[in-house]
Amino acid sequence: MAQRVEVSCINKSDRTNAHERILNIGGQNSDGTRWKMSEDEAIAHIENGKYSFYVSKGGNTVDVIVAVSRYGNKYLKTQPDGEQPNNLLSLPECP
Repeated sequence: MAQRVEVSCINKSDRTNAHERILNIGGQNSDGTRWKMSEDEAIAHIENGKYSFYVSKGGNTVDVIVAVSRYGNKYLKTQPDGEQPNNLLSLPECP
């Protein structure tokens, strides 16, 4: 069973394409330490079942999923999102 992990920050590139903007996702462990991983690592962990990620926004919890762009590139987004806006892209930058 996948370990459930909250994403509370991201690092973005300066690209304007929402499907190519996330470089890293991150958050805080229960002991207060911070974690961060690349988008590619997060995609691999979702696909192999090691982790399932989620975002808490406005009292709601939404799952982070792997999506595929029309060009065949994999990227992360939150489940209830359409193309935009993306709850992940609205998170603050990771330190």
